[in-house]
Amino acid sequence: MSRGTVSGFLALSFILGEAAAQEFAQTRFICTSIPLDMDPMCSAPMQNSGPVDDIKGTILQLRETILQQRETIMNQKETIRELTAKLSRCESQSVSEPSQYNRGNVSGQTNSLKDLLQNKIEDLEKQVLSRVNSLEETKNAARNDSTENRGKIENALNSLHQRISDLEKGQRNSRPTDKFQITFPLRTNYMYAKVKKSLPEMYAMTVCMWLKSNASPGVGTPFSYAVPGQANELVLIEWGSNPMEILINDKVAKLPFVINDGKWHHICVTWSTRDGVWEAYQDGLKRGSGENLAPWHPIKPGGIMVLGQEQDTLGGGFDATQAFVGEMSHFHMWDRVLTPGEVYSLANCSAKTLVGNVIAWTEANVDIYGGATKWTFEACRQVN
Repeated sequence: MSRGTVSGFLALSFILGEAAAQEFAQTRFICTSIPLDMDPMCSAPMQNSGPVDDIKGTILQLRETILQQRETIMNQKETIRELTAKLSRCESQSVSEPSQYNRGNVSGQTNSLKDLLQNKIEDLEKQVLSRVNSLEETKNAARNDSTENRGKIENALNSLHQRISDLEKGQRNSRPTDKFQITFPLRTNYMYAKVKKSLPEMYAMTVCMWLKSNASPGVGTPFSYAVPGQANELVLIEWGSNPMEILINDKVAKLPFVINDGKWHHICVTWSTRDGVWEAYQDGLKRGSGENLAPWHPIKPGGIMVLGQEQDTLGGGFDATQAFVGEMSHFHMWDRVLTPGEVYSLANCSAKTLVGNVIAWTEANVDIYGGATKWTFEACRQVN
């Protein structure tokens, strides 16, 4: 290897590392001829129409990028040549004059080059760190703005709810205690109603209510009853594109209800532990029935009944995607299976004295939270 080659190899070793320099020294370049009408970046001649134009545009962009990278490489090669020349001069001086002064001079120049490279690396690190800090500050500011906006919305809803409650005081004092509805206008995880009474242990039950909704997909969860250790003790839910379902002790039966047309509908579900037999009624008519729904499992007492939300934990763990959106009224529950005639009379408003012996629909039995509202409601006047 000639002296100039040795000097170049030393420069590459210093700049790129010994292993990289050796690899560079052993690299060979192979040239391949291509036809005049063929693009250098492709294996076939380019066309002038259709999707090929898009491909050609992409290739031109890639070619421009390669040319820019080639220019950068040429600049780096020029820098390497300059450094090689400097090192060659240092080596010739150290060979011709191997004095303590010259050795110190060569070492000083070498250290200067190292310091220059180290300073550039530190500058790049500072720029990257500054950019990261700027992005983090922007992210934190956006998060704070989101939290602040949500707080403002909740305060506004609570204020509106208070004003509505004040306006309704006069109506509430004059209307019957069961002539009201609860409205859930938004799909949230904080808007709900809670029934003050808990359930006894039940070996049979009937639950009935009036519902109005046009939410899609799925009207959400009209009610959920949770007990310690079992969040899905008794749930009525229509979630996503699934049909409405009744859950008892996490066992599921699909119900043939279609109610998300923006009209009031009366629905009832009956159930018995004996063979898990159930029946589903819409607008007074039986639409479906089945069995083997949590057979011989009594509904447990001492839980929490929530209207408008599905409970993942006892009294909480609400998910906005499962929330009920619409209006609800006359939520009643019995500890027995109502007859088809009784259900029909409830739907056509002819059974005015038939109220739930477990849960009866009165304002004193229901508290509302998070912006849900109570309004005057007359079932038969609205439906007929």
